[in-house]
Amino acid sequence: MNGTQTLSRALDILFALAEANGMMSVSEIAERVSIPESTIYRFLQTLEQNGIVERRGKSQIGLGLRILDLARSLSQQVHRDLPVLALPIMEELTKQANETSVLFVRSGENCVCIQNVRSKGLLQFAVENGRILPLHSGASGKCILAYENDKLIERVATGLENADEGKRLIEECRSIRDRGYCITRGEVDPDIYAIAAPVLNSIGQVVASLSIAGPSFRCNGNDDSRIVDYVRSAAAELSQRLGR
Repeated sequence: MNGTQTLSRALDILFALAEANGMMSVSEIAERVSIPESTIYRFLQTLEQNGIVERRGKSQIGLGLRILDLARSLSQQVHRDLPVLALPIMEELTKQANETSVLFVRSGENCVCIQNVRSKGLLQFAVENGRILPLHSGASGKCILAYENDKLIERVATGLENADEGKRLIEECRSIRDRGYCITRGEVDPDIYAIAAPVLNSIGQVVASLSIAGPSFRCNGNDDSRIVDYVRSAAAELSQRLGR
């Protein structure tokens, strides 16, 4: 087995463990990746020595903590490159929709603006890079939250003062995922509407939301679908540039 084949087989094992979302036995891994158990043992020994996988309990294998270091480094790289990759896409989006485009990423239970391209219209929505908004209010935050894991959604929902608001937020997150976008009016800034779509990485995790925002009177229902298409298309293009 040459070096390329060895790397390919090792990656197959890691992908199988990631997809399992839990523990697997050696025989289960062997069946999943179509490699003899004796070969699996040799791969696992090397991966375990480097902290990439861990043995937990009798014959149970899972991803190791070293994976978190790799994931953290990847996340930092994505967030560093994201504004640069997004800028030409956002400039085109702003031109198409004639509204300000904004890019938000999650920070805890909030989201923060890392890039914006303002409309040239006399009446426009203005937002500065670094502005922080809650995940539960506004299209940019809700679109990120909707694509996060259920635990985070529930934590944000239960943190709201009104239990009914929390229930509505959970239902809205489900609806956003079903539609693939979010529209809000006046939730963060009075008389401002926003349309947001998720930006996803190569494994389908949300890394940001791409939105347009402007005065509510310009979003009268007639052109909503056209602008939604612009936003979703731009978010999909950015996701593709990230390796989606």
